[in-house]
Amino acid sequence: MTDPDGSPVSDLSEDPSGRRETDESGQYLVLARKYRPSTFAGLIGQEAMVRTLTNAIRSGRLAHAFILTGVRGVGKTTTARIIARALNCIGENARGGPTPEPCGVCEHCRAITEDRHVDVLEMDAASRTKVEEMRELLDGVCYRPTSARSKVYIIDEVHMLSKHAFNALLKTLEEPPEHVKFIFATTETRKVPVTVLSRCQRFDLRRVDVETLIAHYAGIAEKEGAKVTAAALRLIARAADGSVRDGLSLLDQAISLTSGDIGESGVREMLGLADRSRSFTMLEAVLKGDIVTALRVLADQYEAGADPAQILQDLLEIIHWVTRLKVAPDAAKDAGVSETERVMGTDMAERLSMAALARAWQMLLKGLSEVKTAPRPLQAAEMILIRLAFVADLPTPAEALKALEKGDGGPVSGAAAPLASADSAAEQATIHSPPPAEDQPRAAFAGGGETATPEPSPEPPTEAAIPLPDPATFNEVVALTDEADETILHGNLINNLHLVRFEPGRIEFHPGDRAPSTLAHDLSRFLNENTLRRWVVTVSSQPGAATLRQREESETAAAKADAAEHPLVQAVMETFPGAEIEKIRPEPPENV
Repeated sequence: MTDPDGSPVSDLSEDPSGRRETDESGQYLVLARKYRPSTFAGLIGQEAMVRTLTNAIRSGRLAHAFILTGVRGVGKTTTARIIARALNCIGENARGGPTPEPCGVCEHCRAITEDRHVDVLEMDAASRTKVEEMRELLDGVCYRPTSARSKVYIIDEVHMLSKHAFNALLKTLEEPPEHVKFIFATTETRKVPVTVLSRCQRFDLRRVDVETLIAHYAGIAEKEGAKVTAAALRLIARAADGSVRDGLSLLDQAISLTSGDIGESGVREMLGLADRSRSFTMLEAVLKGDIVTALRVLADQYEAGADPAQILQDLLEIIHWVTRLKVAPDAAKDAGVSETERVMGTDMAERLSMAALARAWQMLLKGLSEVKTAPRPLQAAEMILIRLAFVADLPTPAEALKALEKGDGGPVSGAAAPLASADSAAEQATIHSPPPAEDQPRAAFAGGGETATPEPSPEPPTEAAIPLPDPATFNEVVALTDEADETILHGNLINNLHLVRFEPGRIEFHPGDRAPSTLAHDLSRFLNENTLRRWVVTVSSQPGAATLRQREESETAAAKADAAEHPLVQAVMETFPGAEIEKIRPEPPENV
């Protein structure tokens, strides 16, 4: 008899709940195997699936085939074995029927737990992918179970089967004998043919959230007699990334790390994580342009054992956290947020602009992939920080446009680097207007090969000579497109644009469902070519106001409703049943 991972297991002792402890020789069982759930009640974070299966077993409405999907370590194979036990449990008195609460002590429950039941066949599709092996497995489908109530086929990593193996499975899967149940487990649902998916009842096992994992690991640590701090448990739960098994493996490693209390620093060292407060310090130094301090902190973290890729990952998490605080400040009140993240994150959210956060996120995200593929990750991480620090001095596109409009060569404001001091802001990059090009005389050639006297080219008309409009309201912009015969743009402004913000030189809008993807570009180009000033047109995620067409229709409907209340109109409507108010005309002015 062997365990699923291939290691030998013999005569495993087991408590009444079905949890295996040690074998005869006292061989240690890792926590992931020792605390493997044996009932639906032991599954954590999968309440919807447990409720559905429990009700189906009690009512006898259990499907003939299931497919369990989800990331590694969330309980797919464990759930399959629990279903097999629930179907075949006969209770302590050997007279029970299918139950969502298997007893764990009857012959069938123990045999399934120990992977030795002849009627529960478990197959690893990753190592048995061929059609011949699938046919061999299905040869026994027509025979009734040897001793159990149902014959259960558990196929793990089913997406690894070949195309022909899937085809061999289809007919049996569609019309299996009543005593047969199929349970498939996979992490790659997209690789499973839709013909197989359509014949199965699907359950998507969710990633387990951090708080649930912390509570689960705390209970296991207490049973093991280990003292693990709450901060250390949080680090383990976050590193597990929703996988219960991965987190248990890390907890097992952390318990072996030290004989005393397990603290945050020890777990950070074990996982190669950067110190959170030092990461905040590093990010603040980078965004201030203080690259010397940032590189020193990076070197200290690296010498302490932190992986360069993990350091950048930590910076990305901080950027995400600060952005969340900027758009939803109440997130800082969450009980699970550490004091460091609450205080330092709130301070950075108040001083950083959304543009700076978005730019830092994109650069760190690209830099993370560079670090993972670089021959020397530390050097790549240093280059990312240097690049990010120097970009902090560059102006935003809006500031660059304003500087170009002024043309005075003055320094750009420090909004692009909001954490910079007043002294460093004065040293930021400056944008100068390009000098006007000198006119070059062109020789004019007349007929007969004689060279005519060059005539001075006419000077281009100045801005004052060409009177351009300067719209002060959005309605004036719409009217300008109508005057310029921009029919398509005019129609889109009326029907497909929800205005969010307007000020001379800036338009922010939310596009309607039928708005073209180039509406912002088309409007910006038109205004920059036909008005006196430079315009910035941006798309917003905010819903914005109603379109001009919707406003017009709303005003017309309100006017008709007011008119319908007039006694004269009511008398006309009563005299001519079915009549409708088609149009409202303004009252003509009285003759003076």
